[in-house]
Amino acid sequence: TLLLPHGYEGQGPEHSSARLERFLQACADLNVVVANVTTPANFSHLLRRQLTWNFRKPLIVMSPKSLLRHTECVSPLEDFEEGKSFQEVLVDPITSKKPKPKIKRILLCSGKIYYDLLLKKHQDKRDDVAIIRLEQLHPLPETQLDALLAQYGHPELLWIQEEPANMGACPYIV
Repeated sequence: TLLLPHGYEGQGPEHSSARLERFLQACADLNVVVANVTTPANFSHLLRRQLTWNFRKPLIVMSPKSLLRHTECVSPLEDFEEGKSFQEVLVDPITSKKPKPKIKRILLCSGKIYYDLLLKKHQDKRDDVAIIRLEQLHPLPETQLDALLAQYGHPELLWIQEEPANMGACPYIV
């Protein structure tokens, strides 16, 4: 398991900055798992899944260190309970309870930018936008993502990331 700083978190001569796009370019078939988790419970379940698999596969976690201090990055205690498992795709809990036809735009993202999008959504009082997080980038959880997107009909779908378009997961996802 590699725990790497993502994006611009590792700036400076004494730090490294992992390049997500380079790890995604190295992915072939099912040779590695690349994740960018956004909740403590999901991170715990990801590590637990890595240990309980009956085979070994490299796990690359691209979560930034700043999420350790982020006030919104919390999980309720019941999310850690036995019987829960790693979720490869997470939907915005607020819009998941709303009528799906009301959603006009879906923002797909991964990692820390979710909290920036959530803050902006609350500031603008937007209830017509759903934010979906891809917690696992490779192998891409297409089945879960397709099932989730089918619930919303045909709203505008956007990929959002911190990095420029030629970096990060954009070339891999879009």
